[in-house]
Amino acid sequence: MNLSPDETIMFEVWGLPINATIFYTWIVMALLVVASMLITRNLRPDVPPNRWRTTLEVIVQGIQSQINEVARGSSRYLLYYAGTLFLFVATSNLLLVVPGFEPPTSSLSTTTGLAISVLIAVPLFGISSRGIGGYLKTYVQPSFIMLPFNIISEFSRGISLAIRLYGNIMSGAVIAAILLSVAPFFFPVVMDVLGLLTGMIQAYIFAILATVYISSATAPSPKPQKDIP
Repeated sequence: MNLSPDETIMFEVWGLPINATIFYTWIVMALLVVASMLITRNLRPDVPPNRWRTTLEVIVQGIQSQINEVARGSSRYLLYYAGTLFLFVATSNLLLVVPGFEPPTSSLSTTTGLAISVLIAVPLFGISSRGIGGYLKTYVQPSFIMLPFNIISEFSRGISLAIRLYGNIMSGAVIAAILLSVAPFFFPVVMDVLGLLTGMIQAYIFAILATVYISSATAPSPKPQKDIP
């Protein structure tokens, strides 16, 4: 039993091995792109919404409401970024019920890549909101002594994001595989249900934590209070 989809080689392209992580990542990406194109192809005011468009609008509005609760006055770019993270992680985890599908989120390389994207997005959003000087100033607040600790905290966020997502998804897949070999009829159904629930929760937590980190980088610095005589 392979513990990670990185160990499963699907095929080779010009002598380069394509493992299950890359293969299923592209499948998830293709599904999301094709689904969005099909749902929004008639996205016009004169065309009445169908059930798929209504479902998509409910999902987008739900993500937007959650972002607004975390980051007041958030921009639409934060919705695009956090929403994409949520949809990718959620779709990867939901497809776990498909026989033979290995979720790319059960690979440490995928979760590390997602965490790195958050580490890059945080300063980009912070600089766009505060400017370079205003964002760099946050590393020396409340005093210059905090500079190394703030830098360590920035990287520890990415590490915790990657390990949390990888550990939960990988452990669920391993437990399901073990129970499948012990009792191939009853336990897989229960584990699939629990896997779906856990996958959606992890997608939500990952997107929310990314939103929290970005909102903390884009929040305006508190103004110093003047002493009242």
